[in-house]
Amino acid sequence: MHRSAPRLSRILACAAVPVMLVAVGCSSDSGSDGKKNAGSSSSGTASAKPSKPAVEAAKFTDLPDPCASIAKKTTEDLVPEAKKKGGTAGGSSDLAARSSCSWNGLDDQGVKGSQYRWLDVGFTRFDSDQSLGSGAKRATDEYAKQVTKTKAAEGAKKVAAEPTAGIGEEATLVTYGLSKTDEDFAYATVVARTGNVVVTLTYNGAGYAGAKTPSSADIVKGAQKAAKEAIAAVEKTADAGGAAKGDADGTKAEDAKKDAAGAKGDAEGEDSPKSKATPKS
Repeated sequence: MHRSAPRLSRILACAAVPVMLVAVGCSSDSGSDGKKNAGSSSSGTASAKPSKPAVEAAKFTDLPDPCASIAKKTTEDLVPEAKKKGGTAGGSSDLAARSSCSWNGLDDQGVKGSQYRWLDVGFTRFDSDQSLGSGAKRATDEYAKQVTKTKAAEGAKKVAAEPTAGIGEEATLVTYGLSKTDEDFAYATVVARTGNVVVTLTYNGAGYAGAKTPSSADIVKGAQKAAKEAIAAVEKTADAGGAAKGDADGTKAEDAKKDAAGAKGDAEGEDSPKSKATPKS
């Protein structure tokens, strides 16, 4: 009887060993799964890409009427005998993005010959685009392209380019001479940018039938004056848009006041008690 007790203790101790191993194994697997889950969570967080910041909104949403962008007096001074006083509008499928107008005429001065003048203004507007950039940036790129294109005009002689102040946010004046129809022409082109709009204005002239070619200084002066007016016309579109919005907001506010006043009057009419007493004779 005394010998059987130690033997039973040894049997129970051996039986407990596998149970402990199983417990240890489960605990190890649980730790492994925890690490995997933690790794997956970390990987998911790292793979998230930050969103791109929104591009700056375009300053101008419309373009002015190109044939009205330069004062009538200015066009009459620069092109005295224009074939069409109001100018000739260029073709465009989207006048809010691209438009142009031109004036040309021959001023017959009798025995002194004739003076020919040509004036042309063009507008190009760019919208802001998340993939292409802001309207101002796109307009800046176009501005540089237009300056390069003007300087490379076919047949141009004595080409000169320089910045010109007081016209938009940035502007370049390009001058050159050009011979055509057996006459010498003096050219001046002003390429300017304001916000997301590029303005390209060209003014040129020539003398016919023995008349002298106009001086480059006069052509430059005329081009700069017209370009300033064209830029001012663009900037007025923003003012006009703001005024229109203000008028609309004011109208809405006034209508709201009227509606509120009317509703109050109706409410007072319905709630105010009416005397049903018959007046005494």
